[in-house]
Amino acid sequence: MSELPHVRPERPAEPAPAATVPAAAAPEAPAPERLSALDLLSFLCTLFAVASLAIWGFTAWELPWNIVFGIAAPLATLIVWGLFASPRAVIRVHPFVRGLVELLIYLSATIAWWSAGQAWIGLGFAVVAIVVGVLAGRRRLS
Repeated sequence: MSELPHVRPERPAEPAPAATVPAAAAPEAPAPERLSALDLLSFLCTLFAVASLAIWGFTAWELPWNIVFGIAAPLATLIVWGLFASPRAVIRVHPFVRGLVELLIYLSATIAWWSAGQAWIGLGFAVVAIVVGVLAGRRRLS
């Protein structure tokens, strides 16, 4: 141990104060986008569509197939929504195509309610979803 040099620990250097960085050189972070009531309604429509397809899958088929369709229908819907229609979509598409994808999701939920014999629920959901989709689509295009 005698071969080791004697080293004295030094105090670490103090970081530079934030005020020394010029304001023009500091990169500005993008302002976070605020959620509106329309964003919330659009999310609730999509959530209702996924739940509708799960209910349809579990109730419209016989025992071995109800588990398959009860899991596969909402899972496929979530995959398509995540790829094309979500705010952080994997594949960025034109807002018109995004609107068509959302419309197909809403249409599938409406057809699921109609096939279950609940036409009024399907019709009510279709009206609400179309109104919310048109308003959200117009905002995306502007």
